[in-house]
Parts: sequence; structure tokens; C-alpha cells
Amino acid sequence: MDAKTVRIGGASGFWGDSSVGAPQLVRHGGIDYLVFDYLAELTMSILAAARLRKPELGYATDFVTVTMKALIGEIAARGIRVVSNAGGMNPHGCAQAIAALAAEQGLTLRIAVVEGDDVMPLLPQLREAGVQDMQKGRPLPEKVVSANAYLGALPIKQALDQGAQIVITGRCVDSAVTLGVLMHEFGWHADDYDRLAQGSLAGHIIECGCQATGGLHTDWESVPDWHDIGYPVVECRADGTFLVGKPPATGGLVNTATVGEQVLYEIGDPGTYLLPDVTCDFTQVNLRQAAPDLVEVSGARGRAPGNAYKVCATYVDGFRCNAQLSIVGVDAVAKAERTAEAILARTRKLFDENGWGDYSRTRIEVLGAESCFGPHAAVRHTREVVMRLAVMHPEKAALELFAREISAAGTSWAPGTTGSTGGRSSPSPSIRQYAFLLDKTALTPAVVMDGVRTGVAVPSGGQPVPVAPVAPALAEAPGTGPAEHDTVEVPLIRLAYGRSGDKGDTSNIGLIARRPAYLPVLRAQVTAARVADWLGHLVAGPVTRYELPGFEAMNIVCEAALDGGGMASLRNDPLGKGMAQILLAMPVRVPRKLLS
Repeated sequence: MDAKTVRIGGASGFWGDSSVGAPQLVRHGGIDYLVFDYLAELTMSILAAARLRKPELGYATDFVTVTMKALIGEIAARGIRVVSNAGGMNPHGCAQAIAALAAEQGLTLRIAVVEGDDVMPLLPQLREAGVQDMQKGRPLPEKVVSANAYLGALPIKQALDQGAQIVITGRCVDSAVTLGVLMHEFGWHADDYDRLAQGSLAGHIIECGCQATGGLHTDWESVPDWHDIGYPVVECRADGTFLVGKPPATGGLVNTATVGEQVLYEIGDPGTYLLPDVTCDFTQVNLRQAAPDLVEVSGARGRAPGNAYKVCATYVDGFRCNAQLSIVGVDAVAKAERTAEAILARTRKLFDENGWGDYSRTRIEVLGAESCFGPHAAVRHTREVVMRLAVMHPEKAALELFAREISAAGTSWAPGTTGSTGGRSSPSPSIRQYAFLLDKTALTPAVVMDGVRTGVAVPSGGQPVPVAPVAPALAEAPGTGPAEHDTVEVPLIRLAYGRSGDKGDTSNIGLIARRPAYLPVLRAQVTAARVADWLGHLVAGPVTRYELPGFEAMNIVCEAALDGGGMASLRNDPLGKGMAQILLAMPVRVPRKLLS
């Protein structure tokens, strides 16, 4: 048996993650590779806006100015290789900045750039061909700012095969920075689908930084030393199985629950998790506590990938502006709601006088009054709230007027108005996402290193073969039938761990039974229909529930649930991070004897 293992540290879950991750992993993680994921879908919108202001930008600048500036010498001395998608929309610019840093420190490093994800040159022919978005069948917008395909791991593997010490990519799937390393180290082929699925799962678990080591854990109070939380390390074997851990003597928590929550994060249908290199089936994933703060992961299966890349485009759709006011005292909630309505009424009148027309969209939220819980809110009479008013309009001048009118509330209307939080707001372009599929043969990914461009052969793929659905044991849960009435009502959080995330306008809520005995209760009571009813104030589309019997889990996918999602959403929670928390408050009935 091949005893070789490869240790990979995940230093970043998004652009803006803490700067402590990379130094901790480099100095104490015993790692062979350091990987970074910067490119959430929202981040692409931010990078698109940055490139509109300055064409030389468009990459995650912190990767250069904070992380690599401080660590590039240590990384080189320890022989650690780096893979990062910090290149965003300008990977060559990012690589040039890294090369300049290396030169300043007298280092000679081989830096590779993965290119080929930019779809902008193809837009005229795609528009002529009538391309439509994946969710609603809309035509391609006119004012497209960027369009980038989610490339896979093969270009990264090739760059490492060619001797790159640092690999900078543009848009790729988040897990590819890890899978590319494993394909290179173990010589996995493009059709080693089970291993590719396991490698993709390893990448998926560490792609969000500390979310695998106790970050956002349902039982947050059980996670020690948040200030020094450990970033994740996967130790991978040639057969695809791997261990999830963290550097010694760091905070955080690695157990089957914290890792399981991350397995479920944003995966949609767990039996058909589509990636450019492999179609993954996570339904039989097994999690085993191998030691304190060490979990072994196995059981992922893979099938051939599809023949298309997902493309994330961004486009300008008018302007947006958010305003907040703190309001205290008796009836704070009612005062906040009336204040927001007064601002809208006044500015609509002023818009009409200027010939601007009405807002495109508006949203009023009262933070501190459990607005996101809708009809399930338990707080209506708090004496301190934040009025949040988010608006969109085609004209920037209209929202500049809106921003000026907010401060008048400090002397005009509700007693206890203490002023705006964060100063006067200002309008910004509303950059929205548009996702569509593009045949793989339309793109030619390449690796550029030492001034030489080398093409990457990518299998064209085929139509994904759906996995046979797992038929769960849907026997009546104990205590839910007419013969037994000794049940007690508890919030769902007593029975399950939960985590939520987003994919565009879709909310993904993963649940794990705290004990195997609770699973029948979850299956019987946390149905798609019940979830749709409980979250009906937020979810406008269908709700689908998927089973993961491998570790007593289920994944609930809610469509049209995030007010457009990302920068298109006017909600305080545009990425649906609170959706699981709202669902975990739902009451369920459980046999009293199960809780004892």
C-alpha cells in the first residue's frame, strides 16, 4: 500500500478573511501546499466593480500586499508550494505583483498563471445564439462587465507538473485549488472519478477556511479560543481518503459535526454535485472521529463530468444605496418603520419633481426586531433598533438625493433617533450576476510560465448520469403516530446541527441529526412542505429535500429565496447565512424518551 500522504492547508475562505491563517499554517501546520480561495460569487461582483474604476485592478490585492509580502521568504525556504485563485479577473496582474515581491527579496520563484476563463470575447456570438441564464431563462444583458467560466483542476495540475512553485488562477471552482494539487502529487487521471470526487470533497471542506474547524458551528459555545482558531489542514492519501485537522495548540474544534456542516455547505443535490472535472455523489460520505480534532473522511463517489462550464457573468443594473438609523426608546420598532416609510414618501415626491421616476426596488428592515424571522419573530417591543432602508434606482442622482435626505430624520420625526450608523451612505453601481452554461470546447485553458504558454487538454465530458436516488427509511418516527402521545415540542436545534449558504438566489440549508435516533423524527417532520411553510416569508420558489444517509444528514434547497442573492439582494442577509438559524427555531415534536 502506498503510504505517501500530502498535507494541504486552507488559508483563506474569501477575500477579506483573517491574515492569521497563512502564517499559522506555514509555521505550525507541517504543510506541503498552501491553498487560497478568494472568489465567492459576490467577490467576482466586487472585483468587477474595482476593475471598472481601475483597469489594473481586478485581483485580490490582499494576497499580495498582506500575505505574500510577509511570507514569501518563509514559503520559499520551507519548500511550500502555493495555489491561489487570487487572480480573479486579472491573474497576470496578480502574478506580476508577486514576481516583483520575490525580486525585491532576492528570490527566484517559478510563477505560473492559469488563463482561459475569460468569456468576454465570446459574448457577441453567444448573444446572437440566444444564450439564456440557468435559473430563469433570461437573455444575456446588454451591459455585461465580466464573464468568467469556472475552470477545473487540470490546468493547476499541469502548472505543478511543469514545476511551478506558485500558481495563480482566475476563476475556477473553489475546490480545484486542492484537487489540482492531489492530481499532480498522486498522478490521478482525468477518469479516476472516485478519487477526483474525494479530492474535490477535500477541497470543498477547506475552501471556506475556519468553517471546517468550528467556525459558524451550530454549537458555537463549545468551540474554544475563537481568537486563535486553527485553519484547516487535510492530510490526503493516494486512494482519496483524507484526514481533516488543524495546527496543534490552536483554537477551534474539528469533529464529525463541524466537518459535516461544511460537507453540506452549498452543495445543492448531494447526489449530483456538478464540477468541471467530476460529478460527485456525497450521499454515502462517512465521517469518523479518528482522534481529538481529527476526522477521517471517505465514501465520496464520482461519475463523468458534464460537457459544459458554468459561467458567472456580471452586469450593471442601475444603482443601489443602503441607509441605517439607530432609534431608541418606547415603540422603537414602530418608530423605525414609520421613519423608513416617511423617507420613501418624501424622496418619491422629490423624484417626481425632478422627473426621475420611482425606485426600482425598496426594502425596509428593522434590525433588532427579528425582521428576518417574519411571522415567527418573538421580539416586537425592543427599545433599541436599527432602521435599515435599501433602495435601487436607474439614476445615480436620484440616490444621491436619497442619501442626503436620511439625516433629516435626526430632527424631523421619531424621538430617540440617534443618527446614521457609519456616516452618510453613497450610491454605488448595482452589479448583478448572470449564470449560464458554455460548452467546454468553446474555451482553451492554458498555463503561462517563464513567458511560455502551454495549452491544457480538457476532456469534453458528456451529459451527467444521474445517481439512483437513495430511498430513505421513511418509517413513521417513534412517538408521531396515534398510539403514542408522550411527546414534547422543542426547537429543531435540539435535534439537529445546521448550516446555510447560497448559490445565486438559491438558499442551501444542511441539517445533521445530533443522534442517529433523531433522524426518523427529522425525516417525518422537517419535510419540504413544512420548510416551505416556515420560511414562506423569505422563499418564493420550490423547496427540495435531499438525503445523505452516510452521516445522518439532509440538504434542503430553497429556490428564489434570497431576494436575487448577492449584490442583487436588498436584504441585510443577501447570502442566506441566517437561513439555517431561522429554520433551527422551527418547533418539532419528539418522543420524550428520545430526549432523556
